[in-house]
Amino acid sequence: MTHGTTHKLLDAYPKDLGDIDQHKLAECIAACYACSQACTACADACLSEDKVAELTKCIRTDLDCADICTTTGNILSRHTGYDSNITQAVLQSCATVCKACGDECQHHADMHEHCRICAEACRRCEQACNELLTSLG
Repeated sequence: MTHGTTHKLLDAYPKDLGDIDQHKLAECIAACYACSQACTACADACLSEDKVAELTKCIRTDLDCADICTTTGNILSRHTGYDSNITQAVLQSCATVCKACGDECQHHADMHEHCRICAEACRRCEQACNELLTSLG
């Protein structure tokens, strides 16, 4: 889903979205999906490295982060029957896993460009989740 599409879908939602900051929501959804893709690609690139055994934790963290980011993006894209407790819990989880993955990828960033790129995506997603969380509180 492109960033513009996310905004259009939020604008087209037939009910009132309430007090949620639609810009921060759209930014967070986009960051989640971008991070998921970066983590998936990074894990795959790690598997192609000569010293793949040294990247086991990175691969695992990438895959966990990709799953959580996809789930978070999906949950944030649903508004019918909105439950703020679920939204806040999933945002906290996503920010936590993005920080862990960003930290892990940063350890390998000097040797592997894909890890550097992934770490940046994780930092952006962590920040977007925290900004949305703050706006909900």
